[in-house]
Amino acid sequence: MHPFTSTTPPRLAVLLGYAGLLPFIGGALGAWLTPPGWRPWVLYASLDYAAVILAFMGAIHWGLAMREERNATAAQQQLALSVVPALFGWVAVASGLPALLAVPLLMLAFGLLYLADLRAVQLGLAPAWYPTLRKPLTLIVLFCLAVTWSAL
Repeated sequence: MHPFTSTTPPRLAVLLGYAGLLPFIGGALGAWLTPPGWRPWVLYASLDYAAVILAFMGAIHWGLAMREERNATAAQQQLALSVVPALFGWVAVASGLPALLAVPLLMLAFGLLYLADLRAVQLGLAPAWYPTLRKPLTLIVLFCLAVTWSAL
């Protein structure tokens, strides 16, 4: 079966995707369980990781757009959108926003990124299995960020 028509993600993509959740889970737990003196470090490490992952996920869209030759308009739009997640992450961690605002900004970015993922599939830029992988990962990331935010 062609990888763009299968709705089953490759096993390695699933394993790596879920492994990438470990810092989010650790950050959410750490925000509640670490001694108070360590919590700011855990919080900012979590925010930094979220920003890195947003940049990584945006780069996926950059790559999808680069390989598209049939639909140049869609590819150009996807290419332009591909830099937005990194910008959200950068603003969240480098602007001096208080964590009470930075965490929901990151949550918004992950939610919008999921919509961009769905759009990429609809345009035929991403494989049909991509939402099957991304939906649970996005929900877990959003849950972890919400748990972290609730500890502030």
